Amino acid sequence: MTDLLEVFKTRASVRKFKHEPLREGDLEKILFAARRAPTDATAQMYSLLRVTDTSLRQKIAQLAGGQEHIEAAAEFFLILADVHRLRRLVEHKGAVWGHWPRTAAHFAITDAVLAGSALATMAEWLGYGICWIGGVLNNIREIGDLCKLPKGVFPVAGLCVGVPEERPKPRPRLARELVVHENHYREPSSDELAAALVDMAPITRSGNWHALLARYFAEGGTMEQREGPYQAFAARQGFDPDIEPDAAGDAAAGSLGSLIQKTLEGGFRGVQFGPGHVWIEKETAAYRGEGPPGKALQSALLSWKAENKA
Repeated sequence: MTDLLEVFKTRASVRKFKHEPLREGDLEKILFAARRAPTDATAQMYSLLRVTDTSLRQKIAQLAGGQEHIEAAAEFFLILADVHRLRRLVEHKGAVWGHWPRTAAHFAITDAVLAGSALATMAEWLGYGICWIGGVLNNIREIGDLCKLPKGVFPVAGLCVGVPEERPKPRPRLARELVVHENHYREPSSDELAAALVDMAPITRSGNWHALLARYFAEGGTMEQREGPYQAFAARQGFDPDIEPDAAGDAAAGSLGSLIQKTLEGGFRGVQFGPGHVWIEKETAAYRGEGPPGKALQSALLSWKAENKA
Protein backbone atom coordinates (compact mmCIF):
# COMPACT_ATOMS: atom_id res chain seq x y z
CA MET A 1 0.00 0.00 0.00
CA THR A 2 1.23 3.50 -0.81
CA ASP A 3 0.38 7.05 0.13
CA LEU A 4 -2.75 8.20 -1.72
CA LEU A 5 -1.03 11.31 -3.11
CA GLU A 6 1.65 9.04 -4.56
CA VAL A 7 -1.08 6.92 -6.18
CA PHE A 8 -2.34 9.95 -8.07
CA LYS A 9 1.16 11.13 -8.95
CA THR A 10 2.05 7.80 -10.57
CA ARG A 11 -1.26 6.42 -11.80
CA ALA A 12 -1.91 5.47 -15.43
CA SER A 13 -4.41 3.23 -17.16
CA VAL A 14 -3.25 -0.39 -17.45
CA ARG A 15 -4.08 -2.47 -20.52
CA LYS A 16 -1.92 -5.52 -19.88
CA PHE A 17 -2.84 -7.74 -16.93
CA LYS A 18 -1.42 -10.92 -15.48
CA HIS A 19 -3.82 -13.85 -15.41
CA GLU A 20 -4.00 -13.74 -11.62
CA PRO A 21 -6.94 -13.22 -9.25
CA LEU A 22 -7.10 -10.43 -6.70
CA ARG A 23 -5.61 -11.20 -3.31
CA GLU A 24 -7.97 -12.73 -0.80
CA GLY A 25 -10.21 -10.09 0.73
CA ASP A 26 -9.39 -7.32 -1.77
CA LEU A 27 -12.56 -7.73 -3.82
CA GLU A 28 -14.54 -7.00 -0.68
CA LYS A 29 -12.43 -3.89 -0.04
CA ILE A 30 -12.92 -2.37 -3.48
CA LEU A 31 -16.65 -3.11 -3.45
CA PHE A 32 -16.93 -1.61 0.03
CA ALA A 33 -15.23 1.56 -1.24
CA ALA A 34 -17.72 1.77 -4.13
CA ARG A 35 -20.68 1.39 -1.80
CA ARG A 36 -19.37 4.17 0.46
CA ALA A 37 -19.22 6.69 -2.39
CA PRO A 38 -21.28 9.90 -2.09
CA THR A 39 -24.78 9.86 -3.57
CA ASP A 40 -27.50 12.43 -4.20
CA ALA A 41 -30.58 12.44 -1.95
CA THR A 42 -29.49 9.09 -0.41
CA ALA A 43 -30.80 7.32 -3.55
CA GLN A 44 -27.67 5.38 -4.72
CA MET A 45 -28.79 5.39 -8.36
CA TYR A 46 -26.11 3.01 -9.63
CA SER A 47 -25.32 -0.67 -9.85
CA LEU A 48 -22.11 -2.60 -10.45
CA LEU A 49 -22.39 -5.59 -12.75
CA ARG A 50 -19.49 -7.94 -12.04
CA VAL A 51 -18.90 -10.00 -15.18
CA THR A 52 -17.43 -13.39 -14.24
CA ASP A 53 -18.77 -15.49 -17.12
CA THR A 54 -15.88 -16.03 -19.57
CA SER A 55 -18.09 -16.20 -22.63
CA LEU A 56 -19.96 -13.03 -21.68
CA ARG A 57 -16.68 -11.20 -21.10
CA GLN A 58 -15.45 -12.24 -24.54
CA LYS A 59 -18.61 -10.94 -26.18
CA ILE A 60 -18.44 -7.63 -24.32
CA ALA A 61 -14.75 -7.28 -25.19
CA GLN A 62 -15.53 -7.69 -28.89
CA LEU A 63 -18.54 -5.37 -28.80
CA ALA A 64 -16.43 -2.75 -26.98
CA GLY A 65 -13.91 -2.69 -29.82
CA GLY A 66 -11.86 -5.85 -29.38
CA GLN A 67 -10.34 -4.78 -26.06
CA GLU A 68 -8.47 -7.86 -24.85
CA HIS A 69 -7.78 -6.42 -21.39
CA ILE A 70 -11.48 -6.89 -20.59
CA GLU A 71 -10.86 -10.63 -20.85
CA ALA A 72 -7.44 -10.66 -19.16
CA ALA A 73 -8.17 -8.57 -16.05
CA ALA A 74 -8.94 -10.34 -12.79
CA GLU A 75 -12.21 -8.41 -12.52
CA PHE A 76 -14.39 -6.58 -15.01
CA PHE A 77 -17.37 -4.46 -14.02
CA LEU A 78 -20.04 -2.65 -15.95
CA ILE A 79 -20.70 0.60 -14.13
CA LEU A 80 -24.44 1.16 -14.49
CA ALA A 81 -26.74 4.13 -14.08
CA ASP A 82 -29.72 2.56 -12.31
CA VAL A 83 -33.07 4.09 -11.36
CA HIS A 84 -34.87 0.75 -11.72
CA ARG A 85 -34.14 -0.32 -8.15
CA LEU A 86 -35.03 3.14 -6.86
CA ARG A 87 -38.41 3.01 -8.61
CA ARG A 88 -39.08 -0.40 -7.07
CA LEU A 89 -38.31 1.05 -3.64
CA VAL A 90 -40.50 4.14 -4.16
CA GLU A 91 -43.43 2.06 -5.38
CA HIS A 92 -42.97 -0.66 -2.75
CA LYS A 93 -45.18 1.13 -0.22
CA GLY A 94 -47.56 2.75 -2.69
CA ALA A 95 -45.91 6.03 -3.73
CA VAL A 96 -46.39 7.02 -7.38
CA TRP A 97 -43.18 7.30 -9.40
CA GLY A 98 -42.55 10.80 -10.76
CA HIS A 99 -41.75 11.76 -14.36
CA TRP A 100 -38.19 13.12 -14.37
CA PRO A 101 -36.24 11.11 -16.98
CA ARG A 102 -33.50 13.61 -17.83
CA THR A 103 -32.87 14.46 -14.19
CA ALA A 104 -32.79 10.72 -13.48
CA ALA A 105 -30.10 10.24 -16.13
CA HIS A 106 -28.08 13.13 -14.70
CA PHE A 107 -28.02 11.91 -11.11
CA ALA A 108 -27.77 8.22 -11.99
CA ILE A 109 -24.68 8.87 -14.14
CA THR A 110 -23.21 10.99 -11.35
CA ASP A 111 -23.80 8.27 -8.76
CA ALA A 112 -22.38 5.60 -11.09
CA VAL A 113 -19.20 7.59 -11.76
CA LEU A 114 -18.71 8.35 -8.07
CA ALA A 115 -19.06 4.68 -7.15
CA GLY A 116 -16.82 3.53 -10.00
CA SER A 117 -14.20 6.13 -9.12
CA ALA A 118 -14.18 5.05 -5.47
CA LEU A 119 -13.77 1.43 -6.54
CA ALA A 120 -10.94 2.34 -8.93
CA THR A 121 -9.12 4.50 -6.38
CA MET A 122 -9.24 1.79 -3.73
CA ALA A 123 -7.99 -0.76 -6.28
CA GLU A 124 -5.05 1.43 -7.26
CA TRP A 125 -4.24 2.15 -3.61
CA LEU A 126 -4.06 -1.62 -3.08
CA GLY A 127 -1.55 -1.86 -5.92
CA TYR A 128 -3.78 -3.06 -8.75
CA GLY A 129 -4.06 -1.64 -12.24
CA ILE A 130 -7.33 -0.28 -13.59
CA CYS A 131 -8.67 0.77 -16.98
CA TRP A 132 -11.93 2.55 -17.70
CA ILE A 133 -13.69 1.30 -20.86
CA GLY A 134 -15.73 3.87 -22.76
CA GLY A 135 -16.07 1.43 -25.65
CA VAL A 136 -19.09 -0.21 -24.01
CA LEU A 137 -21.04 2.56 -25.74
CA ASN A 138 -19.97 1.28 -29.17
CA ASN A 139 -22.71 -1.36 -29.14
CA ILE A 140 -24.69 -0.25 -26.13
CA ARG A 141 -27.95 -1.94 -27.14
CA GLU A 142 -26.31 -5.31 -27.73
CA ILE A 143 -24.43 -5.13 -24.41
CA GLY A 144 -27.61 -4.08 -22.61
CA ASP A 145 -29.46 -7.04 -24.08
CA LEU A 146 -26.64 -9.49 -23.27
CA CYS A 147 -26.65 -8.35 -19.65
CA LYS A 148 -30.46 -8.29 -19.45
CA LEU A 149 -30.63 -4.69 -18.24
CA PRO A 150 -34.19 -3.72 -17.26
CA LYS A 151 -35.88 -0.38 -17.93
CA GLY A 152 -34.19 2.37 -15.96
CA VAL A 153 -30.67 0.92 -16.31
CA PHE A 154 -27.91 1.64 -18.84
CA PRO A 155 -24.12 1.27 -18.99
CA VAL A 156 -21.99 4.30 -18.18
CA ALA A 157 -18.59 2.63 -18.59
CA GLY A 158 -16.68 -0.57 -18.10
CA LEU A 159 -13.91 -0.95 -15.51
CA CYS A 160 -11.05 -3.46 -15.55
CA VAL A 161 -9.22 -4.26 -12.31
CA GLY A 162 -6.29 -6.65 -12.04
CA VAL A 163 -2.67 -7.44 -11.37
CA PRO A 164 -0.70 -5.29 -13.82
CA GLU A 165 1.76 -6.83 -16.24
CA GLU A 166 2.95 -3.34 -17.11
CA ARG A 167 3.42 -0.10 -15.22
CA PRO A 168 2.88 2.66 -17.78
CA LYS A 169 4.27 6.08 -17.04
CA PRO A 170 1.73 8.77 -16.08
CA ARG A 171 0.36 10.53 -19.12
CA PRO A 172 0.13 14.32 -19.40
CA ARG A 173 -2.89 16.32 -18.34
CA LEU A 174 -4.09 19.82 -19.14
CA ALA A 175 -2.56 22.67 -17.14
CA ARG A 176 -4.30 23.60 -13.92
CA GLU A 177 -5.12 27.06 -15.31
CA LEU A 178 -7.26 25.52 -18.04
CA VAL A 179 -9.38 23.28 -15.80
CA VAL A 180 -9.61 25.18 -12.49
CA HIS A 181 -11.72 28.35 -12.66
CA GLU A 182 -12.47 30.83 -9.89
CA ASN A 183 -15.80 32.60 -9.42
CA HIS A 184 -16.56 32.68 -13.14
CA TYR A 185 -15.70 30.65 -16.20
CA ARG A 186 -12.60 31.95 -17.95
CA GLU A 187 -12.28 31.44 -21.69
CA PRO A 188 -8.83 30.12 -22.66
CA SER A 189 -6.78 32.30 -24.97
CA SER A 190 -5.60 31.14 -28.37
CA ASP A 191 -2.06 30.92 -27.03
CA GLU A 192 -3.21 28.73 -24.13
CA LEU A 193 -5.02 26.38 -26.51
CA ALA A 194 -1.94 26.10 -28.68
CA ALA A 195 0.20 25.40 -25.59
CA ALA A 196 -2.29 22.74 -24.47
CA LEU A 197 -1.94 20.90 -27.78
CA VAL A 198 1.83 20.91 -27.32
CA ASP A 199 1.65 19.84 -23.65
CA MET A 200 -0.67 16.94 -24.47
CA ALA A 201 1.14 15.78 -27.60
CA PRO A 202 3.08 13.00 -25.78
CA ILE A 203 -0.22 11.29 -24.84
CA THR A 204 -0.41 9.96 -28.41
CA ARG A 205 1.96 7.71 -30.35
CA SER A 206 1.91 10.13 -33.26
CA GLY A 207 2.59 13.20 -31.12
CA ASN A 208 -0.53 14.85 -32.56
CA TRP A 209 -3.18 15.24 -29.86
CA HIS A 210 -5.36 17.40 -32.10
CA ALA A 211 -5.69 14.54 -34.59
CA LEU A 212 -6.81 12.22 -31.80
CA LEU A 213 -9.38 14.76 -30.58
CA ALA A 214 -10.69 15.18 -34.12
CA ARG A 215 -10.97 11.41 -34.58
CA TYR A 216 -13.19 11.19 -31.52
CA PHE A 217 -15.05 14.48 -31.38
CA ALA A 218 -15.10 16.15 -34.81
CA GLU A 219 -17.75 15.66 -37.50
CA GLY A 220 -18.00 12.00 -38.45
CA GLY A 221 -15.95 10.96 -35.41
CA THR A 222 -16.45 8.20 -32.87
CA MET A 223 -18.70 10.21 -30.56
CA GLU A 224 -21.00 11.25 -33.40
CA GLN A 225 -21.28 7.60 -34.45
CA ARG A 226 -22.20 6.61 -30.89
CA GLU A 227 -24.80 9.34 -30.46
CA GLY A 228 -27.74 7.82 -32.35
CA PRO A 229 -27.54 4.33 -30.80
CA TYR A 230 -26.94 5.86 -27.37
CA GLN A 231 -29.98 8.15 -27.66
CA ALA A 232 -32.15 5.29 -28.90
CA PHE A 233 -31.05 2.92 -26.12
CA ALA A 234 -31.48 5.58 -23.44
CA ALA A 235 -34.97 6.31 -24.75
CA ARG A 236 -35.80 2.58 -24.81
CA GLN A 237 -34.70 2.38 -21.17
CA GLY A 238 -37.01 5.28 -20.25
CA PHE A 239 -34.65 8.26 -20.07
CA ASP A 240 -36.21 10.57 -22.67
CA PRO A 241 -39.34 12.55 -21.74
CA ASP A 242 -40.74 12.60 -25.28
CA ILE A 243 -40.33 8.97 -26.33
CA GLU A 244 -42.46 6.11 -25.08
CA PRO A 245 -40.17 3.12 -24.32
CA ASP A 246 -40.66 0.28 -26.79
CA ALA A 247 -43.50 2.05 -28.61
CA ALA A 248 -43.93 2.05 -32.38
CA GLY A 249 -42.23 -1.30 -32.68
CA ASP A 250 -39.11 0.25 -31.11
CA ALA A 251 -38.61 2.99 -33.70
CA ALA A 252 -34.96 3.30 -32.63
CA ALA A 253 -35.39 7.03 -32.10
CA GLY A 254 -33.70 8.76 -29.20
CA SER A 255 -35.58 12.05 -29.30
CA LEU A 256 -38.70 13.64 -30.71
CA GLY A 257 -36.57 15.35 -33.36
CA SER A 258 -34.99 12.12 -34.54
CA LEU A 259 -38.42 10.42 -34.60
CA ILE A 260 -39.77 13.22 -36.83
CA GLN A 261 -36.76 12.84 -39.10
CA LYS A 262 -37.26 9.07 -39.34
CA THR A 263 -40.95 9.64 -40.13
CA LEU A 264 -40.16 11.99 -43.01
CA GLU A 265 -37.42 9.68 -44.29
CA GLY A 266 -40.03 6.90 -44.27
CA GLY A 267 -41.99 8.58 -47.06
CA PHE A 268 -44.43 10.74 -45.09
CA ARG A 269 -44.80 14.20 -46.61
CA GLY A 270 -45.82 15.97 -43.42
CA VAL A 271 -46.16 15.79 -39.64
CA GLN A 272 -48.84 18.02 -38.14
CA PHE A 273 -49.04 18.52 -34.38
CA GLY A 274 -52.10 19.68 -32.50
CA PRO A 275 -53.07 19.80 -28.81
CA GLY A 276 -52.96 16.19 -27.66
CA HIS A 277 -52.63 14.63 -31.11
CA VAL A 278 -50.58 14.41 -34.30
CA TRP A 279 -51.32 13.62 -37.96
CA ILE A 280 -48.84 12.07 -40.37
CA GLU A 281 -49.64 12.16 -44.08
CA LYS A 282 -48.81 10.20 -47.20
CA GLU A 283 -50.14 11.00 -50.65
CA THR A 284 -53.33 9.00 -50.20
CA ALA A 285 -53.75 8.54 -46.47
CA ALA A 286 -53.31 10.16 -43.07
CA TYR A 287 -52.83 8.58 -39.66
CA ARG A 288 -53.67 10.03 -36.27
CA GLY A 289 -52.04 9.44 -32.92
CA GLU A 290 -53.05 10.85 -29.55
CA GLY A 291 -51.16 11.90 -26.45
CA PRO A 292 -48.04 13.99 -25.82
CA PRO A 293 -46.06 14.76 -29.02
CA GLY A 294 -43.65 11.83 -28.93
CA LYS A 295 -46.22 9.28 -27.83
CA ALA A 296 -48.75 10.60 -30.34
CA LEU A 297 -46.28 10.34 -33.23
CA GLN A 298 -45.34 6.80 -32.24
CA SER A 299 -49.03 5.92 -32.03
CA ALA A 300 -49.66 7.28 -35.52
CA LEU A 301 -46.77 5.24 -36.86
CA LEU A 302 -48.21 2.15 -35.20
CA SER A 303 -51.54 2.80 -36.96
CA TRP A 304 -49.77 3.05 -40.29
CA LYS A 305 -47.79 -0.13 -39.67
CA ALA A 306 -50.90 -2.03 -38.61
CA GLU A 307 -52.78 -0.97 -41.73
CA ASN A 308 -49.90 -1.88 -44.04
CA LYS A 309 -49.45 -5.29 -42.41
CA ALA A 310 -53.09 -5.98 -43.02
